[in-house]
Amino acid sequence: MSALTSNGMRHRRLAVEGAVEFVPEVFHDERGDFASPYQEHVFAGAVGRPLFPVAQVSRNVSRRGVVRGVHYTLVPPGTAKYVYCAAGRVLDMVVDLRVGSPTFARWEAVELAADTARAVYVPPGVGHAFAALEDGSVVSYLLSREYRREHELTLSVFDEEIGLRLPSGLGPLVLSERDRRAPTLGEAAARGLLPEYTR
Repeated sequence: MSALTSNGMRHRRLAVEGAVEFVPEVFHDERGDFASPYQEHVFAGAVGRPLFPVAQVSRNVSRRGVVRGVHYTLVPPGTAKYVYCAAGRVLDMVVDLRVGSPTFARWEAVELAADTARAVYVPPGVGHAFAALEDGSVVSYLLSREYRREHELTLSVFDEEIGLRLPSGLGPLVLSERDRRAPTLGEAAARGLLPEYTR
């Protein structure tokens, strides 16, 4: 974790090239708590540029055991995400799917929770998935592009070549039909469905 900034936010580069975790200070009092999961100057210092112009804000609500992903977009056009958990808890996972990246096929998981207000920056071409650890978990996204179904791709969260470790004890996992039938990394590569790495 990097040094604490003057406003109390920390950041840490993840094992996936370009992905960064942000940890704001959470202020508690008798009313509850307050945190700022996104702070422009900290983001710019960590990533080397300001946040992308936000084209869409999305959120989903999931019950315990729901797994969403691994979702990604081809580059170009590519979609960057800034993700945080507004309620509940999730295990958030980023996977480098960019052909030519120095961290290709590497992944890292970070627990995001409402009480910590942690956030993750996901660069274009990096896959994103999460497993809901509590009922009513709300994941919110700032997106650099509006959702276009034809640009959205998915990769199997169970792909042994990637080796994601889902939390044990969640009970039966709940996935969409699309995510359940998603190709492996090798299958996606053979079909030319993986994004190219760009600096």
